Amino acid sequence: MTYRQFTGGGSLRARVTATALAAALTPLALTLCAPAAHAATAAAPYDFNGDGRVDLAIGAPGATVGGQAKAGAVSVVYGSSTGLKTSTRTLITQNTAGVPGAAEAEDAFGSAVTSADLNTDGYADLLIGAPGEDVDGDTNDGTVVVIWGSASGLSGARSVPNPNDTDLDRYGQSVAAGDVEADGDLDIVVGSNGPIGLTFINGPFTRTSSFQGATGQSFADEYSTSYGITSVSVGHVTASWQTNLVLHGRRGGTDDAITHLVTDPSIGNYTDWWQELPAGYVSAIGDIDKDGYADIAIGNERETSADPAGAKGGKVTVVYGGPAGLNPDRAPLVLTQDTPQIPGAAESGDRFGSHVFLGDINGDGYADLAVGASGENAGAGAVTVLYGSATGLRTTGVQSFTQNTTGVPGTSESNDRFGARVLLADHSGDHRAELTVSATGENGDGAIWSLRGATGGVTTSGAASFGPGTTGVSTAGSPGYGAALNS
Repeated sequence: MTYRQFTGGGSLRARVTATALAAALTPLALTLCAPAAHAATAAAPYDFNGDGRVDLAIGAPGATVGGQAKAGAVSVVYGSSTGLKTSTRTLITQNTAGVPGAAEAEDAFGSAVTSADLNTDGYADLLIGAPGEDVDGDTNDGTVVVIWGSASGLSGARSVPNPNDTDLDRYGQSVAAGDVEADGDLDIVVGSNGPIGLTFINGPFTRTSSFQGATGQSFADEYSTSYGITSVSVGHVTASWQTNLVLHGRRGGTDDAITHLVTDPSIGNYTDWWQELPAGYVSAIGDIDKDGYADIAIGNERETSADPAGAKGGKVTVVYGGPAGLNPDRAPLVLTQDTPQIPGAAESGDRFGSHVFLGDINGDGYADLAVGASGENAGAGAVTVLYGSATGLRTTGVQSFTQNTTGVPGTSESNDRFGARVLLADHSGDHRAELTVSATGENGDGAIWSLRGATGGVTTSGAASFGPGTTGVSTAGSPGYGAALNS
Protein backbone atom coordinates (compact mmCIF):
# COMPACT_ATOMS: atom_id res chain seq x y z
CA MET A 1 0.00 0.00 0.00
CA THR A 2 1.12 3.57 -0.65
CA TYR A 3 0.97 5.74 2.42
CA ARG A 4 1.56 9.45 2.53
CA GLN A 5 1.64 11.79 5.45
CA PHE A 6 1.04 15.52 5.14
CA THR A 7 1.74 17.97 7.95
CA GLY A 8 2.01 21.70 8.35
CA GLY A 9 5.62 21.77 7.13
CA GLY A 10 7.64 20.71 4.11
CA SER A 11 7.50 21.78 0.51
CA LEU A 12 4.69 19.49 -0.65
CA ARG A 13 1.91 21.12 -2.65
CA ALA A 14 -0.50 19.67 -0.10
CA ARG A 15 1.07 21.68 2.70
CA VAL A 16 -1.51 22.85 5.25
CA THR A 17 -0.87 26.33 6.69
CA ALA A 18 -2.64 28.57 9.14
CA THR A 19 -3.10 31.22 6.47
CA ALA A 20 -4.69 28.81 4.01
CA LEU A 21 -6.94 27.10 6.52
CA ALA A 22 -8.15 29.82 8.86
CA ALA A 23 -11.51 31.11 7.64
CA ALA A 24 -13.44 34.26 8.45
CA LEU A 25 -16.87 33.42 9.80
CA THR A 26 -20.19 35.00 9.03
CA PRO A 27 -23.35 33.86 10.85
CA LEU A 28 -25.77 31.81 8.81
CA ALA A 29 -29.28 33.07 8.28
CA LEU A 30 -31.32 30.47 10.16
CA THR A 31 -34.84 29.78 11.41
CA LEU A 32 -34.20 28.25 14.81
CA CYS A 33 -35.77 27.23 18.11
CA ALA A 34 -35.14 29.08 21.37
CA PRO A 35 -31.59 28.83 22.77
CA ALA A 36 -30.83 25.86 25.00
CA ALA A 37 -28.59 25.89 28.06
CA HIS A 38 -24.90 25.45 27.29
CA ALA A 39 -23.75 21.89 27.87
CA ALA A 40 -20.78 21.28 30.18
CA THR A 41 -19.38 18.40 28.11
CA ALA A 42 -19.10 17.53 24.43
CA ALA A 43 -22.47 17.16 22.75
CA ALA A 44 -23.68 13.97 21.13
CA PRO A 45 -23.62 13.99 17.32
CA TYR A 46 -26.43 15.98 15.69
CA ASP A 47 -27.39 17.82 18.88
CA PHE A 48 -26.67 21.17 17.28
CA ASN A 49 -28.23 23.38 19.97
CA GLY A 50 -27.21 21.35 23.03
CA ASP A 51 -30.74 20.57 24.22
CA GLY A 52 -30.12 16.82 24.55
CA ARG A 53 -32.23 15.89 21.54
CA VAL A 54 -30.97 14.63 18.19
CA ASP A 55 -31.63 16.96 15.27
CA LEU A 56 -32.08 15.78 11.68
CA ALA A 57 -29.87 16.70 8.71
CA ILE A 58 -31.46 15.93 5.33
CA GLY A 59 -29.30 15.96 2.23
CA ALA A 60 -30.81 16.93 -1.12
CA PRO A 61 -27.78 16.77 -3.45
CA GLY A 62 -29.92 17.17 -6.57
CA ALA A 63 -31.57 20.40 -5.40
CA THR A 64 -31.60 23.44 -7.64
CA VAL A 65 -30.14 26.50 -5.90
CA GLY A 66 -30.16 29.98 -7.42
CA GLY A 67 -31.06 28.46 -10.77
CA GLN A 68 -28.11 26.05 -10.63
CA ALA A 69 -29.29 22.48 -11.23
CA LYS A 70 -28.01 19.83 -8.81
CA ALA A 71 -26.10 22.38 -6.77
CA GLY A 72 -27.44 20.67 -3.64
CA ALA A 73 -28.84 21.64 -0.25
CA VAL A 74 -29.13 20.39 3.32
CA SER A 75 -32.20 20.94 5.50
CA VAL A 76 -31.84 20.71 9.27
CA VAL A 77 -34.96 20.04 11.35
CA TYR A 78 -34.57 20.38 15.10
CA GLY A 79 -35.81 17.91 17.68
CA SER A 80 -38.37 18.77 20.35
CA SER A 81 -40.32 17.08 23.15
CA THR A 82 -42.79 15.95 20.49
CA GLY A 83 -40.16 14.82 17.99
CA LEU A 84 -39.07 16.54 14.81
CA LYS A 85 -40.44 20.08 14.61
CA THR A 86 -40.38 21.47 11.09
CA SER A 87 -41.14 24.99 12.32
CA THR A 88 -37.64 25.07 13.83
CA ARG A 89 -35.38 24.42 10.91
CA THR A 90 -32.72 25.86 8.68
CA LEU A 91 -31.70 25.48 5.05
CA ILE A 92 -28.00 25.39 4.18
CA THR A 93 -26.60 25.79 0.66
CA GLN A 94 -23.40 27.20 -0.74
CA ASN A 95 -25.34 30.43 -1.31
CA THR A 96 -26.07 30.71 2.43
CA ALA A 97 -24.22 33.64 3.98
CA GLY A 98 -21.02 32.44 5.62
CA VAL A 99 -20.80 29.08 3.80
CA PRO A 100 -17.63 28.87 1.70
CA GLY A 101 -18.02 28.71 -2.07
CA ALA A 102 -21.06 29.34 -4.22
CA ALA A 103 -23.86 27.12 -5.46
CA GLU A 104 -22.92 25.82 -8.90
CA ALA A 105 -24.45 23.20 -11.17
CA GLU A 106 -23.52 19.61 -10.28
CA ASP A 107 -21.81 20.47 -6.96
CA ALA A 108 -24.01 17.84 -5.23
CA PHE A 109 -23.73 19.65 -1.89
CA GLY A 110 -25.37 17.38 0.70
CA SER A 111 -24.30 14.06 -0.84
CA ALA A 112 -22.90 13.09 2.56
CA VAL A 113 -23.44 14.43 6.07
CA THR A 114 -22.01 13.58 9.47
CA SER A 115 -21.77 15.23 12.86
CA ALA A 116 -19.54 15.54 15.92
CA ASP A 117 -18.74 18.19 18.50
CA LEU A 118 -15.46 19.03 16.82
CA ASN A 119 -14.52 21.93 19.08
CA THR A 120 -15.99 20.32 22.25
CA ASP A 121 -18.06 23.35 23.18
CA GLY A 122 -21.19 21.36 24.05
CA TYR A 123 -22.85 21.83 20.65
CA ALA A 124 -22.57 19.30 17.82
CA ASP A 125 -21.26 20.52 14.47
CA LEU A 126 -22.37 19.46 10.99
CA LEU A 127 -20.05 18.27 8.22
CA ILE A 128 -21.36 18.38 4.63
CA GLY A 129 -19.75 16.85 1.55
CA ALA A 130 -20.03 18.35 -1.93
CA PRO A 131 -18.11 15.87 -4.13
CA GLY A 132 -19.03 17.63 -7.37
CA GLU A 133 -17.41 20.93 -6.42
CA ASP A 134 -14.92 22.23 -9.00
CA VAL A 135 -11.81 23.68 -7.33
CA ASP A 136 -9.29 25.85 -9.17
CA GLY A 137 -10.35 24.42 -12.52
CA ASP A 138 -10.25 20.81 -11.32
CA THR A 139 -13.62 19.27 -12.20
CA ASN A 140 -15.24 17.26 -9.40
CA ASP A 141 -12.35 17.88 -7.04
CA GLY A 142 -14.87 18.06 -4.20
CA THR A 143 -15.09 19.88 -0.91
CA VAL A 144 -16.28 19.49 2.68
CA VAL A 145 -17.56 22.25 4.93
CA VAL A 146 -18.21 22.33 8.67
CA ILE A 147 -21.16 24.29 10.08
CA TRP A 148 -20.73 25.08 13.77
CA GLY A 149 -23.31 24.33 16.45
CA SER A 150 -24.34 26.89 19.06
CA ALA A 151 -27.00 27.60 21.68
CA SER A 152 -29.23 28.97 18.92
CA GLY A 153 -28.42 26.22 16.44
CA LEU A 154 -26.04 26.16 13.50
CA SER A 155 -24.02 29.33 12.96
CA GLY A 156 -20.74 30.01 11.13
CA ALA A 157 -18.85 27.81 8.69
CA ARG A 158 -15.45 26.99 7.26
CA SER A 159 -13.94 24.63 4.70
CA VAL A 160 -12.24 21.39 5.64
CA PRO A 161 -8.93 21.33 3.72
CA ASN A 162 -8.12 18.88 0.97
CA PRO A 163 -4.31 18.47 1.17
CA ASN A 164 -4.27 15.75 -1.51
CA ASP A 165 -6.23 17.57 -4.19
CA THR A 166 -3.98 16.50 -7.06
CA ASP A 167 -4.26 12.83 -6.06
CA LEU A 168 -8.02 12.40 -5.82
CA ASP A 169 -11.46 13.49 -6.96
CA ARG A 170 -14.92 13.64 -5.39
CA TYR A 171 -13.50 14.58 -2.01
CA GLY A 172 -16.49 14.48 0.33
CA GLN A 173 -18.41 11.62 -1.29
CA SER A 174 -18.27 10.05 2.19
CA VAL A 175 -17.57 11.79 5.50
CA ALA A 176 -17.15 10.61 9.08
CA ALA A 177 -15.67 11.84 12.36
CA GLY A 178 -14.05 10.12 15.34
CA ASP A 179 -10.94 9.97 17.48
CA VAL A 180 -8.95 8.06 14.89
CA GLU A 181 -5.58 8.77 16.51
CA ALA A 182 -6.75 7.85 20.04
CA ASP A 183 -5.28 11.10 21.38
CA GLY A 184 -8.49 12.51 22.82
CA ASP A 185 -9.18 14.81 19.86
CA LEU A 186 -11.75 14.18 17.16
CA ASP A 187 -10.49 13.76 13.60
CA ILE A 188 -12.34 14.13 10.29
CA VAL A 189 -12.36 11.24 7.80
CA VAL A 190 -13.12 12.06 4.16
CA GLY A 191 -13.65 9.52 1.39
CA SER A 192 -12.89 10.12 -2.28
CA ASN A 193 -11.85 8.28 -5.41
CA GLY A 194 -8.46 8.18 -7.09
CA PRO A 195 -5.15 6.96 -5.61
CA ILE A 196 -5.90 8.47 -2.18
CA GLY A 197 -9.10 6.84 -0.94
CA LEU A 198 -9.25 8.36 2.55
CA THR A 199 -7.98 11.61 3.98
CA PHE A 200 -7.66 12.09 7.74
CA ILE A 201 -7.78 15.69 8.98
CA ASN A 202 -6.23 15.76 12.42
CA GLY A 203 -7.88 17.48 15.38
CA PRO A 204 -8.27 19.39 17.60
CA PHE A 205 -10.47 21.93 15.80
CA THR A 206 -11.69 25.41 16.60
CA ARG A 207 -13.67 27.93 14.60
CA THR A 208 -10.62 29.97 13.65
CA SER A 209 -7.35 28.13 14.26
CA SER A 210 -5.35 26.35 11.60
CA PHE A 211 -5.81 22.62 11.13
CA GLN A 212 -3.25 20.23 12.60
CA GLY A 213 -2.11 18.47 9.45
CA ALA A 214 -3.48 15.45 7.61
CA THR A 215 -2.68 11.98 6.33
CA GLY A 216 -3.77 10.21 3.18
CA GLN A 217 -4.27 6.49 2.66
CA SER A 218 -4.28 4.61 -0.63
CA PHE A 219 -6.26 1.41 -1.13
CA ALA A 220 -5.42 0.91 -4.79
CA ASP A 221 -4.29 -2.70 -4.27
CA GLU A 222 -7.77 -3.70 -3.06
CA TYR A 223 -10.30 -0.98 -3.91
CA SER A 224 -11.22 0.36 -7.32
CA THR A 225 -9.86 3.89 -7.62
CA SER A 226 -12.73 4.73 -9.96
CA TYR A 227 -15.21 4.33 -7.09
CA GLY A 228 -12.94 5.00 -4.11
CA ILE A 229 -14.29 4.86 -0.56
CA THR A 230 -18.01 5.28 -1.08
CA SER A 231 -19.18 4.93 2.53
CA VAL A 232 -17.59 5.01 5.98
CA SER A 233 -19.12 3.96 9.30
CA VAL A 234 -17.51 4.83 12.63
CA GLY A 235 -17.95 3.04 15.94
CA HIS A 236 -16.28 1.32 18.89
CA VAL A 237 -16.01 -2.31 17.84
CA THR A 238 -12.73 -3.62 19.27
CA ALA A 239 -11.66 -3.59 22.92
CA SER A 240 -8.23 -2.14 22.20
CA TRP A 241 -9.26 0.89 20.13
CA GLN A 242 -11.91 3.53 20.80
CA THR A 243 -12.67 4.34 17.15
CA ASN A 244 -12.95 1.76 14.39
CA LEU A 245 -13.89 2.31 10.76
CA VAL A 246 -15.96 0.19 8.40
CA LEU A 247 -15.04 1.01 4.80
CA HIS A 248 -17.06 0.35 1.66
CA GLY A 249 -16.12 0.54 -2.00
CA ARG A 250 -15.77 -1.66 -5.08
CA ARG A 251 -13.17 -4.35 -5.53
CA GLY A 252 -10.40 -3.38 -7.94
CA GLY A 253 -11.10 -4.38 -11.54
CA THR A 254 -14.81 -4.96 -10.82
CA ASP A 255 -17.83 -3.12 -9.51
CA ASP A 256 -18.45 -5.75 -6.81
CA ALA A 257 -18.74 -4.57 -3.23
CA ILE A 258 -15.80 -4.80 -0.83
CA THR A 259 -15.96 -4.05 2.90
CA HIS A 260 -13.35 -3.94 5.67
CA LEU A 261 -13.21 -3.31 9.40
CA VAL A 262 -10.22 -1.17 10.28
CA THR A 263 -9.21 -2.25 13.77
CA ASP A 264 -6.43 0.31 14.32
CA PRO A 265 -6.87 3.45 12.19
CA SER A 266 -3.89 5.25 13.69
CA ILE A 267 -1.09 3.35 11.97
CA GLY A 268 0.05 4.06 8.42
CA ASN A 269 -0.06 0.46 7.26
CA TYR A 270 -3.38 -0.35 8.85
CA THR A 271 -4.36 -2.32 5.78
CA ASP A 272 -2.13 -4.99 7.32
CA TRP A 273 -4.41 -5.01 10.36
CA TRP A 274 -7.87 -4.76 8.86
CA GLN A 275 -10.44 -7.55 8.74
CA GLU A 276 -12.45 -8.32 5.63
CA LEU A 277 -16.19 -8.26 6.22
CA PRO A 278 -19.11 -9.63 4.21
CA ALA A 279 -19.30 -7.36 1.19
CA GLY A 280 -21.91 -4.62 1.07
CA TYR A 281 -22.48 -0.97 0.25
CA VAL A 282 -23.67 0.46 3.57
CA SER A 283 -23.29 -0.45 7.22
CA ALA A 284 -24.35 0.45 10.75
CA ILE A 285 -22.56 -0.16 14.06
CA GLY A 286 -24.24 -0.81 17.42
CA ASP A 287 -24.40 -3.25 20.33
CA ILE A 288 -27.29 -5.55 19.46
CA ASP A 289 -26.79 -8.04 22.32
CA LYS A 290 -25.49 -5.57 24.96
CA ASP A 291 -22.31 -7.56 25.58
CA GLY A 292 -20.11 -4.47 25.45
CA TYR A 293 -18.86 -5.13 21.92
CA ALA A 294 -20.43 -3.38 18.97
CA ASP A 295 -21.90 -5.41 16.13
CA ILE A 296 -22.03 -4.51 12.44
CA ALA A 297 -25.00 -4.71 10.07
CA ILE A 298 -24.03 -4.64 6.38
CA GLY A 299 -26.49 -4.00 3.56
CA ASN A 300 -26.03 -5.39 0.05
CA GLU A 301 -29.03 -4.53 -2.10
CA ARG A 302 -27.74 -6.07 -5.34
CA GLU A 303 -28.69 -9.26 -7.14
CA THR A 304 -26.10 -12.02 -7.49
CA SER A 305 -26.09 -11.39 -11.24
CA ALA A 306 -24.68 -7.93 -10.48
CA ASP A 307 -22.58 -8.78 -7.41
CA PRO A 308 -21.63 -12.31 -6.34
CA ALA A 309 -21.90 -11.22 -2.70
CA GLY A 310 -25.50 -10.09 -3.19
CA ALA A 311 -28.70 -12.11 -3.05
CA LYS A 312 -32.02 -12.32 -4.82
CA GLY A 313 -33.83 -9.20 -3.70
CA GLY A 314 -30.86 -8.11 -1.59
CA LYS A 315 -29.64 -9.05 1.87
CA VAL A 316 -28.32 -7.83 5.20
CA THR A 317 -25.51 -9.56 7.09
CA VAL A 318 -25.08 -9.03 10.83
CA VAL A 319 -21.57 -9.66 12.12
CA TYR A 320 -21.21 -9.92 15.89
CA GLY A 321 -18.30 -8.17 17.55
CA GLY A 322 -15.78 -9.33 20.14
CA PRO A 323 -12.62 -8.04 21.85
CA ALA A 324 -10.52 -8.28 18.68
CA GLY A 325 -13.20 -7.19 16.22
CA LEU A 326 -15.16 -9.99 14.61
CA ASN A 327 -16.26 -12.69 17.05
CA PRO A 328 -14.95 -15.97 15.58
CA ASP A 329 -17.28 -18.01 17.78
CA ARG A 330 -20.47 -16.57 16.30
CA ALA A 331 -21.61 -17.13 12.74
CA PRO A 332 -22.88 -14.06 10.90
CA LEU A 333 -26.66 -13.74 10.67
CA VAL A 334 -27.80 -13.44 7.05
CA LEU A 335 -31.21 -11.89 6.46
CA THR A 336 -33.26 -11.79 3.26
CA GLN A 337 -36.98 -11.52 2.70
CA ASP A 338 -36.99 -15.31 2.43
CA THR A 339 -35.69 -15.63 6.00
CA PRO A 340 -38.43 -17.22 8.15
CA GLN A 341 -40.62 -14.59 9.86
CA ILE A 342 -39.23 -11.74 7.78
CA PRO A 343 -42.24 -10.13 6.06
CA GLY A 344 -42.49 -10.38 2.29
CA ALA A 345 -40.63 -12.56 -0.17
CA ALA A 346 -37.28 -12.15 -1.88
CA GLU A 347 -37.98 -10.89 -5.38
CA SER A 348 -35.54 -9.52 -7.90
CA GLY A 349 -35.25 -5.75 -7.59
CA ASP A 350 -36.52 -5.44 -4.00
CA ARG A 351 -33.21 -3.88 -2.91
CA PHE A 352 -33.54 -5.21 0.63
CA GLY A 353 -30.55 -3.69 2.42
CA SER A 354 -30.55 -0.45 0.43
CA HIS A 355 -29.89 1.15 3.80
CA VAL A 356 -29.47 0.00 7.41
CA PHE A 357 -29.35 1.68 10.80
CA LEU A 358 -28.98 0.52 14.42
CA GLY A 359 -30.61 2.27 17.40
CA ASP A 360 -32.69 1.56 20.49
CA ILE A 361 -36.36 1.94 19.61
CA ASN A 362 -37.97 0.52 22.75
CA GLY A 363 -35.53 1.78 25.38
CA ASP A 364 -34.37 -1.65 26.56
CA GLY A 365 -30.66 -0.98 25.96
CA TYR A 366 -30.34 -3.35 22.98
CA ALA A 367 -29.71 -1.91 19.53
CA ASP A 368 -32.48 -2.60 17.04
CA LEU A 369 -32.12 -2.75 13.26
CA ALA A 370 -34.01 -0.85 10.56
CA VAL A 371 -33.61 -2.13 6.99
CA GLY A 372 -34.70 -0.27 3.88
CA ALA A 373 -35.92 -2.13 0.80
CA SER A 374 -36.33 0.77 -1.59
CA GLY A 375 -37.13 -1.42 -4.61
CA GLU A 376 -39.97 -3.38 -2.98
CA ASN A 377 -43.20 -3.55 -5.01
CA ALA A 378 -41.94 -1.89 -8.20
CA GLY A 379 -39.92 0.65 -6.29
CA ALA A 380 -42.65 1.73 -3.89
CA GLY A 381 -40.38 0.66 -1.06
CA ALA A 382 -40.64 -0.83 2.42
CA VAL A 383 -38.85 -0.81 5.79
CA THR A 384 -38.33 -3.80 8.10
CA VAL A 385 -37.52 -3.45 11.81
CA LEU A 386 -35.92 -6.21 13.90
CA TYR A 387 -35.19 -6.08 17.62
CA GLY A 388 -32.06 -6.78 19.63
CA SER A 389 -31.81 -9.11 22.61
CA ALA A 390 -29.23 -10.81 24.85
CA THR A 391 -28.91 -13.56 22.26
CA GLY A 392 -28.60 -11.20 19.30
CA LEU A 393 -31.01 -9.95 16.69
CA ARG A 394 -34.44 -11.58 16.97
CA THR A 395 -36.38 -12.71 13.92
CA THR A 396 -39.57 -12.76 15.99
CA GLY A 397 -41.70 -9.69 16.56
CA VAL A 398 -40.50 -8.19 13.29
CA GLN A 399 -42.31 -5.08 12.02
CA SER A 400 -42.76 -3.92 8.44
CA PHE A 401 -43.86 -0.52 7.14
CA THR A 402 -44.88 0.92 3.79
CA GLN A 403 -46.93 3.94 2.83
CA ASN A 404 -49.91 1.60 2.79
CA THR A 405 -49.44 0.67 6.47
CA THR A 406 -52.29 1.99 8.61
CA GLY A 407 -51.23 5.27 10.21
CA VAL A 408 -48.37 5.97 7.79
CA PRO A 409 -49.12 9.09 5.73
CA GLY A 410 -49.39 8.78 1.96
CA THR A 411 -49.93 5.92 -0.47
CA SER A 412 -47.38 3.50 -1.90
CA GLU A 413 -46.64 4.29 -5.53
CA SER A 414 -44.13 2.93 -7.99
CA ASN A 415 -40.68 4.49 -7.72
CA ASP A 416 -41.32 6.31 -4.43
CA ARG A 417 -38.28 4.43 -3.05
CA PHE A 418 -39.55 4.48 0.55
CA GLY A 419 -36.64 3.14 2.59
CA ALA A 420 -33.89 4.68 0.46
CA ARG A 421 -32.50 5.89 3.79
CA VAL A 422 -33.47 4.90 7.33
CA LEU A 423 -32.49 6.37 10.69
CA LEU A 424 -33.06 5.45 14.33
CA ALA A 425 -32.46 8.47 16.58
CA ASP A 426 -34.03 10.04 19.66
CA HIS A 427 -35.45 13.34 18.42
CA SER A 428 -37.83 13.74 21.38
CA GLY A 429 -35.49 13.07 24.29
CA ASP A 430 -37.59 10.20 25.70
CA HIS A 431 -34.69 7.70 25.39
CA ARG A 432 -36.43 5.80 22.60
CA ALA A 433 -35.41 6.23 18.98
CA GLU A 434 -37.84 7.40 16.36
CA LEU A 435 -37.80 5.70 12.97
CA THR A 436 -37.09 8.22 10.24
CA VAL A 437 -37.50 7.09 6.62
CA SER A 438 -36.77 8.88 3.37
CA ALA A 439 -38.39 8.14 0.03
CA THR A 440 -36.20 9.91 -2.49
CA GLY A 441 -38.63 9.42 -5.37
CA GLU A 442 -41.82 10.59 -3.64
CA ASN A 443 -43.66 12.86 -6.08
CA GLY A 444 -40.39 13.06 -8.01
CA ASP A 445 -38.92 15.18 -5.20
CA GLY A 446 -38.46 13.02 -2.11
CA ALA A 447 -39.98 13.15 1.37
CA ILE A 448 -39.39 12.24 5.02
CA TRP A 449 -41.48 10.16 7.45
CA SER A 450 -41.09 10.09 11.25
CA LEU A 451 -42.60 7.29 13.35
CA ARG A 452 -42.32 7.30 17.14
CA GLY A 453 -40.57 4.64 19.19
CA ALA A 454 -42.35 3.04 22.13
CA THR A 455 -41.82 0.21 24.64
CA GLY A 456 -43.69 -2.09 22.26
CA GLY A 457 -41.70 -1.02 19.20
CA VAL A 458 -42.34 1.45 16.40
CA THR A 459 -45.82 2.94 16.50
CA THR A 460 -47.64 4.71 13.68
CA SER A 461 -49.68 6.76 16.17
CA GLY A 462 -48.84 10.39 15.48
CA ALA A 463 -46.71 9.54 12.43
CA ALA A 464 -45.68 12.61 10.46
CA SER A 465 -44.40 13.31 6.97
CA PHE A 466 -43.03 16.33 5.17
CA GLY A 467 -41.45 17.16 1.84
CA PRO A 468 -38.76 19.52 0.57
CA GLY A 469 -41.06 22.53 0.30
CA THR A 470 -41.69 22.43 4.03
CA THR A 471 -38.02 23.04 4.74
CA GLY A 472 -37.30 25.46 1.91
CA VAL A 473 -35.77 23.14 -0.68
CA SER A 474 -36.70 23.85 -4.29
CA THR A 475 -38.66 21.13 -6.10
CA ALA A 476 -37.27 22.15 -9.49
CA GLY A 477 -35.72 19.15 -11.21
CA SER A 478 -35.22 16.13 -8.94
CA PRO A 479 -33.77 17.31 -5.61
CA GLY A 480 -33.33 13.80 -4.19
CA TYR A 481 -34.60 15.00 -0.82
CA GLY A 482 -33.49 12.48 1.78
CA ALA A 483 -30.64 10.99 -0.26
CA ALA A 484 -28.58 11.52 2.89
CA LEU A 485 -29.71 11.42 6.52
CA ASN A 486 -27.77 11.51 9.79
CA SER A 487 -24.96 9.00 9.44
